[in-house]
Amino acid sequence: MKISTMIKALVFVGVTACGSNDDPVPVDPRTGGETKEVTVYPQPPAGWMGTTNPYNTTGWVGDIMPYYDNGKFHVFFLHDAQNKPAGQGFHDIHKFETSNLVDFSYAGRMIPYGTANQPDFAIGTGSTVKVGNTYYMYYTGHNGNTAFTHGNPRESVLYATSQDLKTWTKNTTFKLTAPAGYYDFDFRDPQVFFNSEKNEYWMLVSTQTSARKAVVLLFTTQDPASNNWTSRGPLYTTTPEENFLMLECADVFKMGNYWYLFFSENWSGMTGTRYRMATSSEGPWVKPTHDMLDGQFFYAAKTASDGNKRYLFGWTARRMPETDTGNKEWAGNMVTHELTQAADGTLGVKVPENVANLFTKEIPLQVKNTVGSVTVTGATYQLNGSPSAAFNLFSPLTGTRKITAKLNIAAASGAAGFVFNSDNVIQQYYKVVVEPGNGRIAAYQVSGTNEQLISRVPVTLQTGTTYDVAVVVDGSVCVVYLNGKAALSNRIYGLQGKAWGITATGTQATFSEVKLQSSQK
Repeated sequence: MKISTMIKALVFVGVTACGSNDDPVPVDPRTGGETKEVTVYPQPPAGWMGTTNPYNTTGWVGDIMPYYDNGKFHVFFLHDAQNKPAGQGFHDIHKFETSNLVDFSYAGRMIPYGTANQPDFAIGTGSTVKVGNTYYMYYTGHNGNTAFTHGNPRESVLYATSQDLKTWTKNTTFKLTAPAGYYDFDFRDPQVFFNSEKNEYWMLVSTQTSARKAVVLLFTTQDPASNNWTSRGPLYTTTPEENFLMLECADVFKMGNYWYLFFSENWSGMTGTRYRMATSSEGPWVKPTHDMLDGQFFYAAKTASDGNKRYLFGWTARRMPETDTGNKEWAGNMVTHELTQAADGTLGVKVPENVANLFTKEIPLQVKNTVGSVTVTGATYQLNGSPSAAFNLFSPLTGTRKITAKLNIAAASGAAGFVFNSDNVIQQYYKVVVEPGNGRIAAYQVSGTNEQLISRVPVTLQTGTTYDVAVVVDGSVCVVYLNGKAALSNRIYGLQGKAWGITATGTQATFSEVKLQSSQK
């Protein structure tokens, strides 16, 4: 199918859950129809249960559980309703479907949460594996109600089965709980796959020892249908230097000659998704020099491969209230990166090829304002940020856009990058800059002389080197990519309809081949 828009509006086609066919067809009140236009960074449509249901609220994408099958990514995720009625469960599993990471169809609810006396009153992260002709979706059952936890663990591993990845039936007789020596209050995020290296099925579970040491616990079986999983002890344990509280949403896979372990943590001073490397699925697991591929607004990322390329699916956090000064909240829009692999096995990320190829219509750049020393020659901009910062602002951004440029920074002590949500006098704005001296890409909210660090991601940088930079803007989500090495995802509510530009501080920087592009309609 020819792509003519960012993401096409696709019709919802009959969704069932747990063998039931009585869920109403979702209606989007903003369009009056049964479809919603989604974008490269999608979120579920409003009104998915009908206009009279109290859960008829704006939905957000929580932890993502991608699964590839027969030419299609089935992107399962925890649905986070903006308003959760008292006494009802939450975080049921919904799904997007896509064959190209560009056209997404919303498939609605797959697995509903349970009742107040069931182990899945709330649902947590899981994964899908195919055994024979049956699909198994293992997921977290979470019930923190006092009446329930008096006689039951707060968290357990459950599963549902399907023959078509659409209709799911819960197996209410299976419940895997923390073995002796582990903490049943935190026992979640099962990742199940067939390990061809060991010729057995593996299940990874994020938990803690009884002494509250964070571990990824390994279970194995020859046949998931037997419901007989054997605990093999920790696959990975947080080190004394890390001392992470939990290793959430673990994901193990092989890419080339290396095995990788991804996990997320949300309690340290540098929260986010991290990875480890090994030459065997059993480890030992080695921390690379830079173990994060994106910053603090990109979380719970897990991977899936189409057999050719592997992609990293995570969510970029929203704020509440939805302003640039609101508090960072759980769940947001789905953001997908394409993984890159260096000769030494270290990983990076870049714009997925199909997404990058959407942007074929170049928009002429119109300079709105300059501050400081700026020299323009065609599509090359030289900014001298010494002794005071230099800015070159362009006309406001609207819609879904891609910005590309080549960036060369002269001095390690300086910084250069992009400005968003700006005005003519550069008094309040959001900036994402490359900082060679700090070895990172960093994002700041700026108001007058005050700069608040929002997010950052470490990356190896050298002065005098030209880097390829790509920026994808969609709604209030802005993702900046650097040379296939790292990305920094941002939530900028003042992004649309405001000027954007380039900046340099404490250094001379050259931006060449600067382009602004939209999709060709």
